[in-house]
Amino acid sequence: MKFDYAKAGVDISRAEKAIGALTSIVKFTRRGFGAPILVSHYAGVIDCGDFGIAITTDGVGTKILVGIAMNKFDTLGIDCVAANVNDLLSIGAEPLAMVDYIAMQQVDEAVVAEIAKGLEEGCRIANITLVAGETATLPDMIRGFDLAGTAVGVVKKDRIITGKDVMPGDVIMALPSSGIHCNGLTLARKVIEANGLSYFDKFGDKTIGEELLTPTRIYMEILEILKKCEVHGLAHITGGAFRKLKRLRRDVKYVIDEPLKPQEIFRFIQKLGNVEELEMYRTYNMGMGFLVIVPEDSADCVEKFGAKRVGYVEEGEGVFVRDLRID
Repeated sequence: MKFDYAKAGVDISRAEKAIGALTSIVKFTRRGFGAPILVSHYAGVIDCGDFGIAITTDGVGTKILVGIAMNKFDTLGIDCVAANVNDLLSIGAEPLAMVDYIAMQQVDEAVVAEIAKGLEEGCRIANITLVAGETATLPDMIRGFDLAGTAVGVVKKDRIITGKDVMPGDVIMALPSSGIHCNGLTLARKVIEANGLSYFDKFGDKTIGEELLTPTRIYMEILEILKKCEVHGLAHITGGAFRKLKRLRRDVKYVIDEPLKPQEIFRFIQKLGNVEELEMYRTYNMGMGFLVIVPEDSADCVEKFGAKRVGYVEEGEGVFVRDLRID
C-alpha cells in the first residue's frame, strides 16, 4: 500500500482552503495603537510605537498520541514551546512569554506534572516565562488530552523579517532539525501501525516511540544570526514543509539542490509506507528544521552558527528540491 498524508487523514490543501474561508470573513482590524502591521505570516505583529508585539499560536498535534502510547509526557512541553517560539523567530522577533492550554478528558495530576517538566525546559531554552495558562476538563469532547500554546515576542518595526528582501542570487542555508519535530506524525503513526509495529520496537539504540518523541529543536541562535549577519528571509519548516518558503516572496524560485541528509527516521517511514519522495518533502522537514536566506557574502557568517548551504534563489517561481517541484 502506498501512503500519503491525505490518505492518512491530513489534507493540507483542504486545510488551506478552510483557513481561506476563515480569513475571508474575519477582516475587522483595530486602528491606532495596537493596529496590525503584519498578518498571515509565521506570526502576526501589532504596532506598539517603535516596537511591534509579535503573536503566534500552535500545538503539539498527534505527537501526543505517541506520548500516550508510551506513557511518556515529559518532552511534549518542549515541543509546545518550540512550535510557537520558532515561529516568532521566523519574523525576527525575540520571544518573551507564552501561555499554555491543556484540554483533558479527565484531569490527571501526574500527566500534567510531566507535561510541566517539558514546558519548564522549553521556557529555559527559549528564555521566556510561562505567564499563565488554562486547563480544561472536557470529557464529552476530548479523548486523552491536547496541548497548545500562544507566545508573544518583541521586534523593532524596522527589523521585521518578512522575506520581502529575498532576491535572485541569494543563498539558502539550513540549520539541522532534531528529527521529525511535530509534523507528519499522523502519517508516521498510520505507517507504523499498518506494518504491525509497536512504538516499543527497537530503532537503533532507542525505540521507535522514543525516536518519534525526540523534542523539537528551538532555534534561539537565530537572534544572534540576525545581530551579526545580513538576513533576507527566515523559514521554520513545519506543517506543509518546504512550501512554507512561499510565505516569503512568491515571485522568485527557491531551489534546494544540496539538501542535508535526512535522519534515518524519515527513510524508515518512507520505506515502510512506500511514500513518494515528493510527498516526504511536502510533509516533513527531512533533516532541515529552519532555513535562513542570505546574500552570497553573508553565507560564511551564517555558517559559523552551524548552518549549511543547501540551495539558492533564482528568477522564476516555485519551490524545488533537486528536480521535484514541492509547491
